Amino acid sequence: MLVFQPISIELYVALLALFRAGLVAMFMDPLAGRSRFERCLDIERPAALIASARAHLLRLVSSGLRRVPVKFSIGMPLPGAIAWRSAERHDAEAPIVECDTDARALLTFTSGSTGEPKAAVRTHGFLLAQHAALERALALEAGQRDLSTLPIFVLANLASGVTSVIPDADLRSPGNIDAAPVLKQIDALRPTRSAASPAFYERLVDACEREGATLDSFTRIDTGGAPVFPGLLERLSERAPNAEVVAVYGSTEAEPIAHISRREISASDLVAMRAGKGLLAGRPVDEISLRIIDATWGEPMTPMKVDAFKRVCLDTAEPGEIVVHGAHVLPGYLDGRGDEETKFDVDGARWHRTGDAGYLDERGRLWLLGRASARIDDERGTLYPFAVECAALQCENVRRAALLRVSDKRVLAVEARKNGAVRIEAIKESLAWAKLDCVVSLPKIPVDARHNAKVDYPALEDRLKKSLALRDNAAP
Repeated sequence: MLVFQPISIELYVALLALFRAGLVAMFMDPLAGRSRFERCLDIERPAALIASARAHLLRLVSSGLRRVPVKFSIGMPLPGAIAWRSAERHDAEAPIVECDTDARALLTFTSGSTGEPKAAVRTHGFLLAQHAALERALALEAGQRDLSTLPIFVLANLASGVTSVIPDADLRSPGNIDAAPVLKQIDALRPTRSAASPAFYERLVDACEREGATLDSFTRIDTGGAPVFPGLLERLSERAPNAEVVAVYGSTEAEPIAHISRREISASDLVAMRAGKGLLAGRPVDEISLRIIDATWGEPMTPMKVDAFKRVCLDTAEPGEIVVHGAHVLPGYLDGRGDEETKFDVDGARWHRTGDAGYLDERGRLWLLGRASARIDDERGTLYPFAVECAALQCENVRRAALLRVSDKRVLAVEARKNGAVRIEAIKESLAWAKLDCVVSLPKIPVDARHNAKVDYPALEDRLKKSLALRDNAAP
């Protein structure tokens, strides 16, 4: 059952109804582009569509949606669709369909290095294991009130007796929300905790700083879904003085993987991040096994024995590729499509390749270095994206930074904070250790459509290639 409904009360009524009936809820990102949208519908054709009236407009441009045999409309009645409100006539005490732990519950789509969509299937057993990990990592307790923007976290709240406050904002674009209505909600409803993307919190903090407001009702703030850099943690701590501010690292296939509180980041850690040691993500959660292996991203890994696996695992402080194993780590994709890219077996145990580079320090804490495929290897040595970006973000007025190799040059793109200006020479001097060829200031660095916080490196590379070509061809 394909569900197209923004985060709302209706979304969770629909989702729990599907689980109760033993049906599979299917989700897709309508912002991913029309061709990808149609490819997803070809991979798994839904038997029904549950969507808001606005989402039903996609039927006008999508042949795949028009082929869905049964359609439900939430809100305004529409031709060819069953009104959602008609369910009020149904028996509220209908029996719950029994499902074993291997029964499918959720189907979403992700993409690998090829950009081809892969169907990620979560079973009921997987969701229970993920809930247990989230409940512990987020310290969920019955009676708390959570300002929640991430759909999977609302499920964890419902299972933990936590009240979810849905922000009065368009959460499809968290980096562009109007913060004023959300701050009004916070003032009226006094939530005690929150979980959201970094872009969402940036909007809140920006507004608080302009208006001199504080987020004093919060005792816990979690942020993830995209890289969480020290500057945001610091700003959140200042505006939410009573809150423990926590950065959570995870992925579609494994959420959560690691986390760290701002209070646990020492002055020496900040110095290390400024010096190019990477982004500190904290200790792996207890429910997961994490190892660092030789970086061979892009090359499939064959099944191996434990002794062979130990030989490819790296020692403390050695950078490589992050791999994980656990009950809440997705074991594979629908029909095995894409497994060869991100999965491998060790004595029958399934491991997931995150595609991220990093290392473990002597205290067992994980440091992130960026995508393994984005590592720069040239005659000057090896350079990792997060090593440079994390350091650059601590320079004055730098809002966003991205490192790429463009036409055999080490190029750092920076975006200034609103009403601020970056000092290119100061950045070069601060990052002398990175041996950059050039630092380019851009009005906007492109980011992903979902979280508005992850750099869209392919789009940025295209832009920089054009920019550098124009500069190189300019008359002296």
